[in-house]
Amino acid sequence: MQAADFSIKGKRVFIFIPIVALLFLTAAFVIGMWSADDIKTTVLNQFNDEQLVIARHISFLIEREVGLLERELLLFADTAPLDWLESPVFQKAVFNTFSRVAASGVSAVEISDYTRRITRMDYPGKPPVIRPLDAAAADNRRRSGSAPGAVHISPVQVADAVITLKLMTPLRNQPAQAAAFHVNVFQLLSSFLDGVRSGKTGYAWIINDEGRFLYHPMLEFIGRDAFKIRNEKDPSLSYGIINFIQKEKMMAGMSGTDSYISGWHRGQRGFIKKLIAYYPVHLSSADSLRWSVAVVAPISEIETDVQNACSKQTAMQSLIMVGIIIVGSVTIFFERRLHQLLQKEVDWHTEAFRKSEMKYRALVESAEDFIFTVDLNGRLQSLNNFTACFFGGRPSHYLGKPLKALFPPGTARRQLDLVQAVQRHGKSVKDEYDIRLDGARFWISANYMPLKTETENVSAVLCIARDITDRKKLEIQLVNAEKLASLGTMAAGVAHEINNPLGIMLGFTDILLRKTPPESQAWADLKTIERQGLHCKEIVENLLCFVRIEKQPSETTDINSCIQETLNILRHWLEKSRIRLHVCLDHDPPWVKIDRRQMQQVLLNLINNAIGAMPNGGELIVTTELDRKSDKGVVTITDNGHGIKDEDMDHIYEPFFTTKPEGKGTGLGLFVSYGIVTSYGGGIECISRTAAADRGESGTTFAVRLPAAEKPI
Repeated sequence: MQAADFSIKGKRVFIFIPIVALLFLTAAFVIGMWSADDIKTTVLNQFNDEQLVIARHISFLIEREVGLLERELLLFADTAPLDWLESPVFQKAVFNTFSRVAASGVSAVEISDYTRRITRMDYPGKPPVIRPLDAAAADNRRRSGSAPGAVHISPVQVADAVITLKLMTPLRNQPAQAAAFHVNVFQLLSSFLDGVRSGKTGYAWIINDEGRFLYHPMLEFIGRDAFKIRNEKDPSLSYGIINFIQKEKMMAGMSGTDSYISGWHRGQRGFIKKLIAYYPVHLSSADSLRWSVAVVAPISEIETDVQNACSKQTAMQSLIMVGIIIVGSVTIFFERRLHQLLQKEVDWHTEAFRKSEMKYRALVESAEDFIFTVDLNGRLQSLNNFTACFFGGRPSHYLGKPLKALFPPGTARRQLDLVQAVQRHGKSVKDEYDIRLDGARFWISANYMPLKTETENVSAVLCIARDITDRKKLEIQLVNAEKLASLGTMAAGVAHEINNPLGIMLGFTDILLRKTPPESQAWADLKTIERQGLHCKEIVENLLCFVRIEKQPSETTDINSCIQETLNILRHWLEKSRIRLHVCLDHDPPWVKIDRRQMQQVLLNLINNAIGAMPNGGELIVTTELDRKSDKGVVTITDNGHGIKDEDMDHIYEPFFTTKPEGKGTGLGLFVSYGIVTSYGGGIECISRTAAADRGESGTTFAVRLPAAEKPI
């Protein structure tokens, strides 16, 4: 009876599904046709808004570039000497100015003296031109000049298809003299507008407040009146809309979007409707100079894309509805069979999940790391065998007990604070601490991670820790080695200083012995002095032999692997110091001629200094490259710490010189590093900046250059 009912219901469903699907398909098609126009309008408006963003950004770039030229002109006017006609200093100032502003379109630098009525024009790579100023020109320039410390920008001038803009300002303390930049406007604007693309073929153009094209992809438009050149180009079209936009909006300093009719676009001719977005460019508020940048694109491009999208959407909807009919029919027909298959699939996945869980448990249990979970009160919920065995027990002995059952009371309280911090912030926390077991000291590096429920609440904390005692011991050995090296350098210096007066004392003692009778008491006293002096000399020689390091034969070293080994040693220190490490090593690692151990000592000294310069954390960048011009491998270490003061830069390689607080440094790190690198024919360069001298930005970069070597076979 139930099977018959199911069959009847199935037949009814099979008849009902196609009818409903057909109704939905028809409704979707009709709604799609109705909404096509709305979609097209919305897309066009959004596209034009994006063009407005492009126009605004171009305006910002141009205003910023003109502002930079104004600052360069003021700087040039402040530094120009009084004897600018013949001064070599002035020639150098002009050369330096051109090197900074030539790329921005500055074609000439002009100096005018209104009293002597002479002017001087300097061009890049050409001799200066000095010519007289007539009285009328001098008076006009004096009246058009700016107040000291301000820049006057003249309207553009068009001559021989070249558009020129002039920036002028009085010289420092010389109101009767003025400096000016002659700017090629097309060159200035090309750097910002040549690569502009809106859509596939859209472009940008600029007009000034007189309606003259300052930039246009069609070169014959540049410098021409926009209203006239369009009529000359195609007098058959009406340009009322674009002329109104230009005159009443763009030339008035307004911003906005619109559309207009054109007769051409990138080589195409005909009736072309375009979208336009325009934005003003304010060059100088004092001189009321204003340009306007426009970004245009043909509407046909956007309409075609919208039409294609709508067609694809309609086709996709049809396919989806057909698919729904087919899938619905097949689903009902195979419902019972599919139910059985799904049941088998669930059973199979359940078994696979059980095996995966067992595999995961075996992986955790076999790991030689401390892995345990605690609740928010610090009570152990689970732990692996390695953790329990390390503390001398079994996992079951510690379940449900507080952390102090494993760790000493002080360490347990510290971990409980970290667990509560993970609960508050919902983020992982790292820590490093030491513990003592049976008189031995162990260092642990731990990471505490939140375990969250479906509602994103922290229900427990997972800790994965590792024994880093061996690495800590190695770090201590490295520190001791540096101290021993510093002590050896100091001892060598002291020994050499003692040897000089000791030699003089022994020499004078020998002279006195020759003049003193052997049987006298004075002779015996002098022999005692000589004997003790020779004993001192022997001690000094032994000390020199102890600290003297024989030169090691240079070997070929892979600088990349040397850096990686050094960073592995210091990585946890960097993390603890909240320093973000960025490593950018050359894919083709440069091989250099240096002893690997001494190179690691150099790297350790430089990185330690960088860490010390960032007490509140920061960024450390380590890079390598091969300088093919000098055939040297280059290692750069850059930090954003407090930097080195200018007065200290000349002393950083001197022994015992340090800027660290007392007890924080020996002052020998850079001295030793410099000696090692130079002994192999290399060098160290340092560039540093402080916050006070560099507008809040500070940091130091050390570049180690070593002779390159052939890669061993």
